[in-house]
Amino acid sequence: MNTSNIRHTALSVAMLALLSLLCLSSCVKEDEYDNSNMGNFEALWRIIDEHYCFFPYKQETIGLDWDEVHGRYARQVNDKMNANQLFEVLCNMLAELKDGHVNISAPFDYGRNWSFREDYPENYNDSIAQLYLGTDYQITSGLKYKILDDNIGYVRCESFEDGIGDGNVSVMLNGLASCSGLIIDIRNNSGGKMDKAHTLAAHFTNEKVLIGYASHKTGKGRSDLSSPKAEYLEPASDGVRWQKPVVVLTNRSVFSAANDFVMCMKRCPHTTIMGDQTGGGSGMPFVSELPNGWVVRYSAVIYYDSNMRHTEFGILPDVYLQMSGADISQKRDTYIEKAREYLHNSK
Repeated sequence: MNTSNIRHTALSVAMLALLSLLCLSSCVKEDEYDNSNMGNFEALWRIIDEHYCFFPYKQETIGLDWDEVHGRYARQVNDKMNANQLFEVLCNMLAELKDGHVNISAPFDYGRNWSFREDYPENYNDSIAQLYLGTDYQITSGLKYKILDDNIGYVRCESFEDGIGDGNVSVMLNGLASCSGLIIDIRNNSGGKMDKAHTLAAHFTNEKVLIGYASHKTGKGRSDLSSPKAEYLEPASDGVRWQKPVVVLTNRSVFSAANDFVMCMKRCPHTTIMGDQTGGGSGMPFVSELPNGWVVRYSAVIYYDSNMRHTEFGILPDVYLQMSGADISQKRDTYIEKAREYLHNSK
């Protein structure tokens, strides 16, 4: 009942109260599900159906048919299943999306999809990489850095969860100012806060640059997306800006905010991306809750690169590398050695 079409002056207080009660009784969400195995299954499928942002892209690239997925997994759900069995079915259904940002959390487990890195060479050996840092490296806000013996600066950035700020980055770059080139190693960086990734990248450009576009869900339809909005990287307004050659090292475990960092650095001058394709993860995640209290996370905002290309499945490097077995046996990091050689040739 629409009370805006009723002339309030002609109604008594009693009638207004009655109308209010009628309105309240009709405001029942049609998408509510009971806390049963099938109710939780249907709630999860519907949450993804209405809020997930990559359906058109996933249908095009991997042939995803979300309706077919519903029918196939609904047949696996029954009232006799225990919580662990239901959890396994729900995890398997979400895995059809092939999205590392799609997860489900229960008190007893965390369902995750790591297919973006599980089926590929790691191209990183922590014990060997640590030999380059040694024990006398410096550290600021999680950024470990050192001047190598050939006057190349080496920065190990393991995460964007730490409080990276303009002051921290400037202190680091000042400490590396005498270097002829810089290596930023973000292998196995699974992300963190996007603004921290942008803060670091902002010290490698002197101009405002277009880094990509963002589009978000606007309705329940699978293709209901806003028009892409341009996203820019502003140069750091405070502190040091690096002016010499830079190499960013990547592998398949570079994901989410770290993937976005690569997208930013692609637009910065004097920068070369070396290594393997990144793991991707270009969707901004949101969360919802199932009737049983389990929490589901899903991608709801799409980020494209500056050419309006999806980076959900990763970003290609400028120079492709694989770790050499011979180098590993000699405790050499192929990536770092190739980056040093490249930077020396860039002088």
